[in-house]
Amino acid sequence: MTHRDSLGVEQVIRPGEINWMTAGRGISHSERFDGMRDGGGAVHGLQAWVALPESHEEDAPTFEHYERAEIPLVELDAGQGRLIAGTAFGRTSTVRTHSPLFYLHLELPIGASVAVPGGYSERAAYVVSGAVEWGGQTYGPKTMLVFPARALPVLSAPVASTVMLLGGEPVGPRHIWWNFVSSRRERIEQAKADWTSGRLPLPAADAQEWIPLPEGP
Repeated sequence: MTHRDSLGVEQVIRPGEINWMTAGRGISHSERFDGMRDGGGAVHGLQAWVALPESHEEDAPTFEHYERAEIPLVELDAGQGRLIAGTAFGRTSTVRTHSPLFYLHLELPIGASVAVPGGYSERAAYVVSGAVEWGGQTYGPKTMLVFPARALPVLSAPVASTVMLLGGEPVGPRHIWWNFVSSRRERIEQAKADWTSGRLPLPAADAQEWIPLPEGP
């Protein structure tokens, strides 16, 4: 998949790599499956949105690419994973973040158990494939488990499973409309106007397609 944005970045992302874009006061981007439509192939991935603290909401936009070798490998008795961002299991990712958090891609073999990292106010697990057991219940693919703040959750895998573990500290309420996120509703209205008027430029290498705002409030 090829990323292009209004900063002039054009970056191919391959399995195991990370494209980390910080929107800040505004950025436009595209993700294109260059060559895949002609040749075919499967695409499997996750896109995560991380809210910025208010003190960084109007930062200049940035884009950073991380090769697979730059992402810390996490070896656990339960299985193996990659620490995409933040700090967990005694490791810290090289990905630059703006608030305390963790985001982990974990591969669990059949019968494995793993304790969800503590020390964060909010924690969750997303089952990508396979299943996990917790609290006497089994949860299958495309399920998000959100844990109570003081819980000490331990997940068990009755089958080989891919699980994303994530969490962090709250940064305050956020408003989301289409692709715009802000702590202030009036800032989203400004973003709508900037997009409609063309004040937010399109990616220099992919400026032929402009998408209008969706209808609705």
